[in-house]
Amino acid sequence: MPESKQIRATVPVPSDPRKLASRALGKMADKLAKLGLRSNMDLALHLPLRYEDETQVLSIHEAGLRFGQPSQVEGVVSGCEVQYKPRRQLLVTLADDSGQLVMRFLNFYGSQLKQLAEGTRLRARGELRHGFFGPEMVHPTYQIVNLGAPLATALTPIYPAGVGLSQSFLRRAIAAALNQLDWRDTLPPAVLAELGLSAFEPAIRLLHNPPPNVDQHGLMERTHPAWERMKFDELLAQQLSLKRAQTARRAVGAPALERIGQLSNAFLMTLPFVLTRAQEKVLAEIRNDLCAIFPMQRLLQGDVGSGKTVVAALAAAQAIDNGYQAALMAPTEILAEQHFRKIAGWMEPLGIQVAWLTGGLKKKEKLEALARIESGAAQLVIGTHALIQEAVQFARLGLVIVDEQHRFGVGQRLSLRNKGTAKDSNAQTPDLTPHQLMMSATPIPRTLAMTYYADLEISVIDELPPGRSPIVTRAIDQSRREEVIARVHAAALEGRQIYWVCPLIEESEALQLQTATETYATLVAALPSLQVGLVHGRMKAVEKQAVMDAFNQNRVQVLVATTVIEVGVDVPNASLMVIEHAERFGLSQLHQLRGRVGRGTAASVCLLLYQSPLGWVAKQRLMTMRSTTDGFEIARKDLEIRGPGEFLGARQSGQAMLRFADLETDQWLVEKARNLAHFLLQDKSENSARIVKAHLARWLGEREDFLRV
Repeated sequence: MPESKQIRATVPVPSDPRKLASRALGKMADKLAKLGLRSNMDLALHLPLRYEDETQVLSIHEAGLRFGQPSQVEGVVSGCEVQYKPRRQLLVTLADDSGQLVMRFLNFYGSQLKQLAEGTRLRARGELRHGFFGPEMVHPTYQIVNLGAPLATALTPIYPAGVGLSQSFLRRAIAAALNQLDWRDTLPPAVLAELGLSAFEPAIRLLHNPPPNVDQHGLMERTHPAWERMKFDELLAQQLSLKRAQTARRAVGAPALERIGQLSNAFLMTLPFVLTRAQEKVLAEIRNDLCAIFPMQRLLQGDVGSGKTVVAALAAAQAIDNGYQAALMAPTEILAEQHFRKIAGWMEPLGIQVAWLTGGLKKKEKLEALARIESGAAQLVIGTHALIQEAVQFARLGLVIVDEQHRFGVGQRLSLRNKGTAKDSNAQTPDLTPHQLMMSATPIPRTLAMTYYADLEISVIDELPPGRSPIVTRAIDQSRREEVIARVHAAALEGRQIYWVCPLIEESEALQLQTATETYATLVAALPSLQVGLVHGRMKAVEKQAVMDAFNQNRVQVLVATTVIEVGVDVPNASLMVIEHAERFGLSQLHQLRGRVGRGTAASVCLLLYQSPLGWVAKQRLMTMRSTTDGFEIARKDLEIRGPGEFLGARQSGQAMLRFADLETDQWLVEKARNLAHFLLQDKSENSARIVKAHLARWLGEREDFLRV
């Protein structure tokens, strides 16, 4: 059966491994589709997260010698009762010739009382722990068996699962898919031998059904040769896609924005500061790209406060100098408005029309903005996601700038790039694709850049403007809140301003966090001589802007906010930041928030308020924040904790990034995959083209476009 055959014809039920009852067909297929499982090959590549060893049964006594480790035992139920103190729970006593243990279920169904009646023989698997009544298993998996029932002959795979998808159903679905696939290997035997890789079909089958004598450590740590084949194939598909995208991009026409004209020169002359050497370097790189006849695809990265906005504005000025429009999209209204105010303040005195477009505009204002954009009267357009709405039509779009690019889904970035091709003045020529500049204050670690951004040129602003003050970071337990409030008061009396950031807007019983509204009320009561403001994402845009304006003008000394102020807010007089429940934030977000202070000449402090006890991950984050302000080192640590998907914004699009390869430990495979991809694409033979086509179809399918923006 071809690999593209849809799951709707192959999802199994026990009675027939090839068919699914019509009523259940759509329901289960839809649930599988939510996991990205639409074909037999998708199912085959849905590899286990881990394995359980159900090939042996230990006596209860033997299991007791392995406390804290998963064990499988078999025995007869000798007691089953519901206990109501300290809470409702089901206690089942299981006994064999060597002893007994208690199975404790905190969540259970009434039917389990009958199912687990005295005299029932069970096989149970779980971690044995010390309990009130001796050894116990909490929520073990179990099955009712007959005496002498055969054991599993292979390790039992545990798969990533979605709502309504049981492990048993996934195993049946995957087993059926494995029996219906066309197993032709995408790589020839000679290549596999040269690279020391396993054949594809045996590797897949081993990972789904590993024999009992398999190297379990290699299997669990994903160092087994079967895992290495999967990782290599995944990396090869990625490298092929990115290199093909680069070649395809160079074959597409773009407006050659060669003129550095009156606007660009006047803009530089009127700036109240001098560009740093790093800014001049990246500006030269961008200007050179904009002169090309194929689309620029450049990532501009720089730490918070390094001056990316002025570089982006100068790139926009170059597009305008050449008679084209530029568009800048930011992820939040606060950041977009910050850009609008700053860039319009620079450009409008020079005669440039700057349009503002967000979802919060009144209908009349929005229609006016859309008309100016479509006519070309608006030379620069700044806004939020509203820029990718269908109603937005550009007259002559030459440059697209996406700020905080990782905050957008890949599909959103793709939409803006494809929003409107720029019409060339010569009607005989085809439409031209706009140049694209992406910006990020979340520096990309080198390994990530090498792997994911093979299609991008990367510019780095690696120095801060002169006069920026260092930021001292301290982690403080919530029990010392009164001391922190006193410090806030003292800073305000010295004429400084303060941010107090909270993770939630309203009370949440589940998280029990200090909220923005509650903190606002507390600080208003504790600091009656100060003006305290509140800003959060649920406020209307005009309300938020009124509070931000008051803070900018020092009419508000303390600003209580949610993470809407994470990026783009620039108040040089603010020198103290308090982050409530800092343990709940990611490293990148903490670093971004901290970057709101230290923007003036005063010594700045960031206080990380945390709730004890801290987990290991939270401790690592706070220790990293205390030890460094280097965005690249923070990004490296963040990559260790979060993985690459968050950096790239791919998870927001629902597309999986690297599922199997690990950039820290598998860099040697990245090099091999990159070299083979280069060879296959350089070799113009029919055989190489066939290999590339088959490999990309198997691993990426229709997702290939998502690796190109």
